[in-house]
Amino acid sequence: MRVTFLGTGTSQGVPVIGSDHPVCKSEDPKDKRLRVSVLVEVDQRNILIDCGPDFRQQMLSNNVQRIDAILYTHEHSDHTIGLDDIRPYFFRQGDIPIYAHKRVMASLSKRFEYIFASENKYPGAPSVQEHVIENKTFTVQGVNVVPVNVMHNRVQVFGFRIRDFAYITDAKTIEDEEAEKLKGVDVLVLNALRKEPHHSHFNLQEALDFIEKIKPEKAYLTHISHLLGFHEEVQATLPENVFLAYDNLQIEI
Repeated sequence: MRVTFLGTGTSQGVPVIGSDHPVCKSEDPKDKRLRVSVLVEVDQRNILIDCGPDFRQQMLSNNVQRIDAILYTHEHSDHTIGLDDIRPYFFRQGDIPIYAHKRVMASLSKRFEYIFASENKYPGAPSVQEHVIENKTFTVQGVNVVPVNVMHNRVQVFGFRIRDFAYITDAKTIEDEEAEKLKGVDVLVLNALRKEPHHSHFNLQEALDFIEKIKPEKAYLTHISHLLGFHEEVQATLPENVFLAYDNLQIEI
């Protein structure tokens, strides 16, 4: 399995438009973060988790030739609003399979009515295959996926475990029974917004405490804002098995 971090930034990305914050002015490429998404390559399948506003740029930067499925964590724009840009894949492959909670699917169908329309479809609009998922294991073209239910303040979010890899973004609380699904993973990806507390995201210390609870071999932090600090400075403070993810990082599992 290979995982590519397509984007590792929070909803505004880094740099933030018009910001004079020192991290936003950093010349280190690792401090420049598109909105969060990962590509999981397993069993010759390309499984995308989230399709945000930077999707087109991410696909071009990583020369992604095929998308076999898109898994959605939740409905917020920084995770969904790139759906229109699946058009080149649709033209080559046909309808693109998407997997989402029924609430998220309803949000997508409202925002992208022309994609989900069954009649009088606009010429050139892409189409999708809708797969509504619940909090139980489902299969994507032979690959088992285990949803992990987390809370983003009052918004329900799905993390996903694929074999020995688990990806969780936009979490603030995770119930013990859901955390049990993560035991034994080799690699855990977890959101860590900033050092200060936040009402709907793990801050750095909360993320580190959760990693210590799960005890993966390695953990990578994502959904990072400029307020966390400079990549290299923060990395120097982390435990030896915890890493700040950065855009276009690839890991093998």
